[in-house]
Amino acid sequence: MNSADSFGQNGKRYYTFSDYLYKTFNKKVYKITLDAGFSCPNRDGTISSGGCIFCDDSGSFSMAHSSRLSIKEQVKTAIDNLPKRFKAEAFLAYFQAFSNTYADVETLRKVYNDAFCDPRVVGISIGTRPDCLDPEKLDLIASYKNPWLELGLQSAHDKTLRLINRGHDYKTFETAYFMAKQKGIKVCVHIILGLPGETPQDMLKTARILSNLGIDGIKLHVLTVLENTPLARMYAKNPVPLLSEDEYCSLVCDIIEIMPPETTIHRVGGSGLSTSLIAPLWARNKFETMNKIDRILWERNTFQGAKYTPA
Repeated sequence: MNSADSFGQNGKRYYTFSDYLYKTFNKKVYKITLDAGFSCPNRDGTISSGGCIFCDDSGSFSMAHSSRLSIKEQVKTAIDNLPKRFKAEAFLAYFQAFSNTYADVETLRKVYNDAFCDPRVVGISIGTRPDCLDPEKLDLIASYKNPWLELGLQSAHDKTLRLINRGHDYKTFETAYFMAKQKGIKVCVHIILGLPGETPQDMLKTARILSNLGIDGIKLHVLTVLENTPLARMYAKNPVPLLSEDEYCSLVCDIIEIMPPETTIHRVGGSGLSTSLIAPLWARNKFETMNKIDRILWERNTFQGAKYTPA
């Protein structure tokens, strides 16, 4: 996609991950969200016991944590239901909750192997922290078909990473990123817009750094205040400024413009979070936000890569 006339299957002005999957497999592929019960070194006391200030007890998992179903049972349950709802023909196993490389290699091997219990599972996506990776774990991930690694960065600014109690610096992310790329693993990077103390210029600088790296994918999130988090306690005492929907959507469009045309956009809106969301309340309306982003891109007559300059 390199012009406003060459959109994907869904007519958007950016290269969605669903378009990438259809282009790669020539069929509709849907991500199965899995919870392997892993923890996080930023919560179990290895680095910190508080976790990142925005993270709740579900570890960003979109369903109830600790479902008590085995990986094979979770895969089977999803495959039994998703084709009916979304007309999915194949599936990508997505380990989402907490840090899914935070275990020894043999434990990881068993967990990942179980995700391929059905021949319709055509790939794997593993969400983790950059400080929970090493060459042996990356060799394991690279051994699976169509591997993706989802790395939480949140910001490229060390002052912000310290403020949000991230527990690692930007250099740690960069080291993990290049190790993964050397193993042939595709990498999707998560960033959060609206982190405390960051200006729009700070956020765009993070995006430009990732653009210059030529990342394979990106997930864009807005900072949300969830119940039972350090951020919620901070917010109750002295509400931190949060992005409005218009501010967020405009920033997302700015970032889309500077991303390489081949970078897949995995997410531009939240997943609802209606039960635990304190603020901003507009983040409940995922599809309204996505539609507003589409509208801004059309009004600007712009598209992904319109302002991309190779490093």
